[in-house]
Amino acid sequence: MVYFYIYLGLVNLLAFLLAAFDKRAAIRRKQRIPEKTLFLWAVLGGSVGLYLSMLLFRHKTRHLSFMLGVPVIFIVQTVLFWYVTK
Repeated sequence: MVYFYIYLGLVNLLAFLLAAFDKRAAIRRKQRIPEKTLFLWAVLGGSVGLYLSMLLFRHKTRHLSFMLGVPVIFIVQTVLFWYVTK
């Protein structure tokens, strides 16, 4: 179980940093990270990191798909985790 928490920590950190990097690229009009990639990292377990980054950097907050999708992914992951570990 310890490895699972380490995995979650690393995936959330990476998702957070990817969103921060994408925000910086958007400001500088550089090459962006595709939205599919950000969603993929959320699905892989980085939903909390991605959502915190979105709120902190005010990034993707106008996109309804992100403002609703990322919390829904987190809720589904939480329910699945609870179901598997009970």
